[in-house]
Amino acid sequence: MRRAAPLVMTEVEQRLSGLKNKVSLLREQKIAFQLNTLLAENEQLKSQVLSLSEEYRKLQRANGRLMPDCSVPNLAKAEPPASPAPAAAAVSEPVPPAAEETCAKKEKPAGKKKADKPQPQQSKGEEKPVDVSRLDLRVGRIVEVGRHPDADGLYVEQIDLGEQAPPRTVCSGLVKWMGEDALRDRLAVVLCNLKPVKMRGVSSEAMVMCASGETLVELLDPPAGSVPGDRVACDAFPGQPDPQLNPKKKVLECVLPDLRVDQAGVATYKGAPLSVPGKGTVTSNTARDSLIK
Repeated sequence: MRRAAPLVMTEVEQRLSGLKNKVSLLREQKIAFQLNTLLAENEQLKSQVLSLSEEYRKLQRANGRLMPDCSVPNLAKAEPPASPAPAAAAVSEPVPPAAEETCAKKEKPAGKKKADKPQPQQSKGEEKPVDVSRLDLRVGRIVEVGRHPDADGLYVEQIDLGEQAPPRTVCSGLVKWMGEDALRDRLAVVLCNLKPVKMRGVSSEAMVMCASGETLVELLDPPAGSVPGDRVACDAFPGQPDPQLNPKKKVLECVLPDLRVDQAGVATYKGAPLSVPGKGTVTSNTARDSLIK
C-alpha cells in the first residue's frame, strides 16, 4: 500500500494539470470573446459619433457658424502617448478652437525672397480692423415662420429687412426654445452679411441673433421705434460692414466671443452697448451675463 501512494499522487497531479490547462484555455477564449465584443461595440459607437458630429455641423451652418471636423480616435488600436500632450481647447459655444489663431496674422517663416518677384506693398488703410463693425447687423421683422420640412429642430422664417427685395429666408435652431407664435410678427436683430448656406435643402440667407445660456435662449429686442432695415451698431467701434463675410477670414468667429448681454440686460461688444442710432440700445428681456450668438 505504501508503494502505490506515489502512483496515486502522480495521477492526481496529472488531472490537476489537465484541469488547469482547460481553465486557462477557457479563460483565453472568454477574453478573446469579450475583446471581439468590445471591438464591435467600438465600431458602432464610432459610427454614431460620426453621424452626430455631421448633424451638429449642419445645425451650426444653419446658424451661420462652421465648426471644425470632429475626429474619432480608433480606440481599438490606440496606444497611450509617451508623454502627456497639451489638451485641446474645448468647444464651448460658437467659436471653433482655431478661431484665436486665425484672428491674428500668421507669421511666415524666415526665408530668402526672390529678387525678381517683389511683393507689392499694401497701404495701411486696406486692412480693416476685426471688430463688430464688420458685421451687418440690422433690425428685421419675422413675417412668417414654420417648421423645417426635413429638420425637427429648425424653423424656417421669412424676415423683412427693409430691402426692396422679398423677405429673406432664414433657418434657425429655435424649436426647442420658443413656439412659432412667439416669433411671428416679432422684431429681431439679424446678421445679414453671411454667405448663404443650404440646410437640409433650404437656403438660409441670414442669422437671427439671440441671447444664449445653458437653460435659456431668447431673441434680442431692438429699441422702441425701430423699423426693419435699421442698422444695429456700436458707437465705440465705428465702421462699415463687409458686403459679405468671407468664411476663410474667420471674422465672425473672432467677434462672437466678445458679444454678450451684460448684467443690466444690455447687448454689448467688449462692454460697449449695441444700439440703433437715435433710438436706443438693444436689450434682452430676461437673459443676463449671457453670450450672443
